[in-house]
Amino acid sequence: MREIKKVLVANRGEIALRIMRTLKKMGIKSVAVYSEVDRKAPFVMYADEGYLLGPAPSSESYLVQEKIIDIAKKAKVDGIHPGYGFLSENAVFAAKVDKAGIKFIGPSIHAIEIMGSKLAAKEAVSKYDIPMVPGIDHAIEDVNEGYELGKKIGYPILIKASAGGGGKGMRVVQEESELAEQMERAISEAVSAFGDGAVFMEKFVTSPRHIEIQILADAHGNVVHLFERECSIQRRHQKVIEEAPSSILTPSLRDEMGKAAVKVAQSCQYEGAGTVEFLLDEHMNFYFLEMNTRLQVEHPVTEMITGMDIVEQQIYIAQGKPLSYKQEDIKMEGHAMEVRVYAEDPLNNFLPSIGTLETYKIPSGEGIRVDDAFEEGMEVPIYYDPMIAKLVTYAPTRILAIEKMNYAIRNYTIEGIKTTLPFGQFVMHHSAFLSGDFDTNFVSTYFTPEGRQKDQAEEKELAAKVALKLFLDNSKKLKI
Repeated sequence: MREIKKVLVANRGEIALRIMRTLKKMGIKSVAVYSEVDRKAPFVMYADEGYLLGPAPSSESYLVQEKIIDIAKKAKVDGIHPGYGFLSENAVFAAKVDKAGIKFIGPSIHAIEIMGSKLAAKEAVSKYDIPMVPGIDHAIEDVNEGYELGKKIGYPILIKASAGGGGKGMRVVQEESELAEQMERAISEAVSAFGDGAVFMEKFVTSPRHIEIQILADAHGNVVHLFERECSIQRRHQKVIEEAPSSILTPSLRDEMGKAAVKVAQSCQYEGAGTVEFLLDEHMNFYFLEMNTRLQVEHPVTEMITGMDIVEQQIYIAQGKPLSYKQEDIKMEGHAMEVRVYAEDPLNNFLPSIGTLETYKIPSGEGIRVDDAFEEGMEVPIYYDPMIAKLVTYAPTRILAIEKMNYAIRNYTIEGIKTTLPFGQFVMHHSAFLSGDFDTNFVSTYFTPEGRQKDQAEEKELAAKVALKLFLDNSKKLKI
């Protein structure tokens, strides 16, 4: 067993603070590293120790690997937790941490490298009889090979960067005449974003649900899953609203997908917390998409329905402890919703809205959780991801979790910048979301000027009907 008494959190903002809270609960000291613009941020104030990394740009602070490791040595930490983003899925950084004699609180370098490449991941997973979207499992440069594939599996086709993420290096080809141009664009984007122009092609699933499974794996060969998260509400291929469990999975399908996720983890000898992502088509067929070798932004909804602290489990696994439960021991209760609160203007194509939080008041109450790292008067920096907070609600049923989210959004006051809270409210009231009949095209289908006008008209009509009913009821009472 490896004792961990002190951990450096190589991250910032709400995730750094969230990790530090668990460390404190476990009696482990925390070390913050920060940029000049984050000097007085809540996560720095909360940590037991803090060290300046450098100027605000992440390339001069949170991404400077050698400086982070030097600070870790100076602070005499036992482990480094990378959170998500920045260096969390960087195999080179994990190797440097390991070489320094410090525990990287995450999977092995081997697992990060395999799952960090979509092509390598597809190859590893293919040996475990896990469904995959029809396509090719190798890099392609010759457009003629693309033409052959198009004839074989049919259009539309999706071109994807092997090293990609966040929608970069991804192009949909609707028909053969578009293939050459879209392939050239995808390769160019991949080189620009990742320094790697390798792309591959697969059948484009037109109306998919995005379902992911949380897994935990220890160093002793034990792997379990913590059920699924529904992550289909996205903008620009990035999630904005998540829930657990999914409203459409049957118990048998849930079990089947959970077992597939466990196999994916076993395919790369995984250790730690990870997430296996699947596409679910309109016929309820699921396909392996990718594996994220880190803590996910949306992990709180899983914690709410399982009662488990995933960061705490990461620490236990890093210490070499075996999982303390088997799959049958893990129970799912209730329903959880998460709205990512971004400093973005949803009415202006979700463009960043950077500025000062002139008013900042968070909601509270039973079943309401806010993971944030801001205070009133603070400025939202332009240098980093614009997420302000994760707003999470929990209740016995899905409809009650939605109602609680509506209450929480109404009582979350942010002035000085635009945020995605109005978008969250739009989704929570929309009939497609309420019924569970939606997919990853929700934003492009419904969150349009026409869609918003229709939604507002329906709300007014409903309000008018309620008002009329109240008036008639009162009139009857007055006549008696």
